[in-house]
Amino acid sequence: MQGQLNLRACVAELVGTFLFFAIGFMAVQAIGALQAPVLVVVPFAFGFGLLAAIAAFGAVSGGHFNPAVTIAMVLDGRTSVIDAIGYIIAQVVGGAGSALLILVLFDQDAVKGVITSPGHGFTDVQALILETVLTAIFILIILASSKKAPAMAGLIIPLTLVAIHYAAVPFSGASVNPARSIGPALVGGDLSSLWIYLVGPIVGAVVGWAVWALVARDERPA
Repeated sequence: MQGQLNLRACVAELVGTFLFFAIGFMAVQAIGALQAPVLVVVPFAFGFGLLAAIAAFGAVSGGHFNPAVTIAMVLDGRTSVIDAIGYIIAQVVGGAGSALLILVLFDQDAVKGVITSPGHGFTDVQALILETVLTAIFILIILASSKKAPAMAGLIIPLTLVAIHYAAVPFSGASVNPARSIGPALVGGDLSSLWIYLVGPIVGAVVGWAVWALVARDERPA
């Protein structure tokens, strides 16, 4: 019903986000256990985690699993504001739940190992710029593929996330998703860099949608 929260879709977003990040966060622990190369394991773990979440719950909620995506979908008129609020709360809870899973299975140091923060000499400002640009690219791909190639979107979007991880893991942690960063920061007890991963993806969502609306989208609102 118009104007009514879709609770079923919100639950799908919560469980899907938990699934997505649980796979990614567990892969980080596997790197330490097996001494595997980070840039082989992490990009595919998060990409495949998103692929699994989309396959399981995409038909129910649209498969956002990311507040930046939800914001862009509201701007594009595909998601109502009331559903967006429910989605974002569900996504943050799902992300926190996956961080709590790591705490239960390992310890707080393991949770700290999945906190996103600038690395390899990157400053906060550089990480902010990178997160903003990559989120804008990610959002543009999501908006375009889900509208123009919906049959392939479930594959295109996770593969784009894999590429983003290859580009950014050493420098910003490749979050492009506030829910991915909030959970580990809260559970791990380190909020010092969290602002980067809130501001960057939110601004990136608006920029990515603006590029889509002004350049890539064929139809124009009446």
